[in-house]
Amino acid sequence: MRVVADIPHPQIKITLLAWNGKYLIKLEKGDFEQTYKISEMDVMGDAGAKELLDEDFIEAALNRFSDMRDAFVSSIRRNS
Repeated sequence: MRVVADIPHPQIKITLLAWNGKYLIKLEKGDFEQTYKISEMDVMGDAGAKELLDEDFIEAALNRFSDMRDAFVSSIRRNS
């Protein structure tokens, strides 16, 4: 697995990786992570993969992190 880029963002850690004919977009916030796999054939190189990380995508991912945290906290409360 090759790290293509660490993409700066003030709220989350974004890493673009290449592995086995795919790009992996790894987003991390605290204890949670989201990974998206894209075939190298579906984008135009490293730059094409980076273009997917537009404002709307990042906003949706941040909302998903909130949902993940809420679901996890709810599970802990139910099962403690």
